[in-house]
Amino acid sequence: MVVHAFSLDLIEWFLAQKRIAMVGISREPKSLSISLFDELCARGYDIVPVNPKAPSIKGRRCFARLQDIQPPVTAALLMTSPAVTEAVVDDCIASGIKLIWMYRATGQGAVSEKAVGLCNGRGIEVIPGQCPFMFLPGAAGVHKFHGFFRKITGRYPKHRHAA
Repeated sequence: MVVHAFSLDLIEWFLAQKRIAMVGISREPKSLSISLFDELCARGYDIVPVNPKAPSIKGRRCFARLQDIQPPVTAALLMTSPAVTEAVVDDCIASGIKLIWMYRATGQGAVSEKAVGLCNGRGIEVIPGQCPFMFLPGAAGVHKFHGFFRKITGRYPKHRHAA
């Protein structure tokens, strides 16, 4: 597994975006992507669902492709399988998106090495891995513990200019 360097600054910048596309959101009500969608919406984010197999998610219009979203978004959270992440990054490029988070809690998540390379080659800021829950202020339960564990093991991202 490749370890990617990115900073807490980038994560904070991503989370400062108020309108974010969630690509690959599940139609399954008990899925992790729906839980994350609910949490982000409850925190005031305008989450735009993207899933070509769903006309709507939780009462919000669901788009088949990033290129269909109007007005366009500037950030995308990928909840996809690695097998389709590269194609989704191509859609991000076509849509002018310059900020991508490839979700990962356990396993590979949405991270694709080829897609990360494509982002790097196109000047797209990318967070290759991590679970956004861990970085939300006031995160509870397992998410808070997960963040704490990463801090004590030195695997929690740091600010670029941290001493």
